[in-house]
This record gives sequence, C-alpha cells and structure tokens, in this order.
Amino acid sequence: MSKPIFVLNGPNLNMLGKREPGIYGGKTLADVEQECAAVAAELGLTVEFRQSNHEGVLIDWIHEAGERASGVAINAGAFTHTSIALHDAIKAISVPVVELHISNVHAREEFRHHSMIAPACKGIICGFGTQSYALALHALKSTIA
Repeated sequence: MSKPIFVLNGPNLNMLGKREPGIYGGKTLADVEQECAAVAAELGLTVEFRQSNHEGVLIDWIHEAGERASGVAINAGAFTHTSIALHDAIKAISVPVVELHISNVHAREEFRHHSMIAPACKGIICGFGTQSYALALHALKSTIA
C-alpha cells in the first residue's frame, strides 16, 4: 500500500505507562508505536504514529491525512468528548477514520459516554487495552482493501 495509515493520539497519551496504570496499563506510547508498526507490517501497511496535546495540531494532521493517508486511527483522548472541531475535520476528509480507546469509555464516568467524533467516523473500538490500536489497523485494512 503506497499511502500510510495515520495513527493519531490526543492529549495525555504521552503519559501512558505513568498515568492511571489501573485503567490504561503499563505500556508506554513508544511501546504502542512499536506494536502498531509490527501489526502494520504483518498487514502490508505502513503507519505514521503521532501524538499531540493540542487540538489544532490534531486538526492539521487530520487535514494532512486527507491528502497523504489511506486511513486514520485516532485516539483523541478527552477531545473525543468535547471537540466539534475534530468532528468537522474528520467530516472534511474522504479517507476512513476509526475512533479508538484503550479503556471501555462506556464503563467509566458518564461524561465519557458521548463521543463528538463518533458520527464522523467509520467505527469505534474501545475497551481492549492497547490491543485497540491493532484492532483499528485491522478494521482500516478491511475498509480500504
């Protein structure tokens, strides 16, 4: 596949391995990036793995994905529940986007039960720990194949 999958990570995901390990596990974001690269290689894909704590940067990357990527896997973190701007950015591109979460957001605080970006995405994967990233890559592979 000539175009990569963008794997985008939002706020506080740079703290994986330190932040609430009972919820998010002990793996770091670097560990997740290595796992994504390995799964992508098995699937015949390439990934560009990125993280930002800034909403505008994520929006810029989504716009870039519309030009350079074959799909997007996004863990938007807390922006999932608040960002109409991310929703609009996803709607503005034509490549498939899969929303993902490490934890089961529906088994957590009520404010996490609603996703502002879900209506703009192809699908949602949550609750499978860092394996949610691999599942998102598999979903995108079947969607773009």
